Amino acid sequence: MTCQAAVAPGAGHIRKLERARALLESTPLSVTQLLARLGVGAVFFKSGMTKIASWEFTLMLFREEYRVPLLPTETAALLATATELSMPVLLALGLFARLATLPLLGMVVVIQLFVYPQSWAEHLTWVALLLLILTRGPGAFSLDRLIAPSLFSR
Repeated sequence: MTCQAAVAPGAGHIRKLERARALLESTPLSVTQLLARLGVGAVFFKSGMTKIASWEFTLMLFREEYRVPLLPTETAALLATATELSMPVLLALGLFARLATLPLLGMVVVIQLFVYPQSWAEHLTWVALLLLILTRGPGAFSLDRLIAPSLFSR
């Protein structure tokens, strides 16, 4: 057997790869959209739950570590907590999902610029998931899909 024969895949291997690619490409986008909504929503919701578990600790974090500019500590903590507890619920339900991405995208920008600039890879992941929902919608498995015909029937 020559080196070329060992490296070059045969026609059978190429067909298998093509079938695997076709199978992957046949995955409905709505499944990816649902997973994106649930995944990124879970990150923010867990953070919100942590904040309400100990409000004093949350205020201390906002005062000493997060230090969001332009907002008083209590206001920043309250806004962040309310956003983290409400927007993920809308994402999970797929209700006004595109609108729900906007405050979360704003939070990610603030976190990236002012709180944890070294965590850009994690933030980029969140932004990618949120932009998928914003630009492509929440998908077939969403309340938005159910109510859209009645809202836009004209």
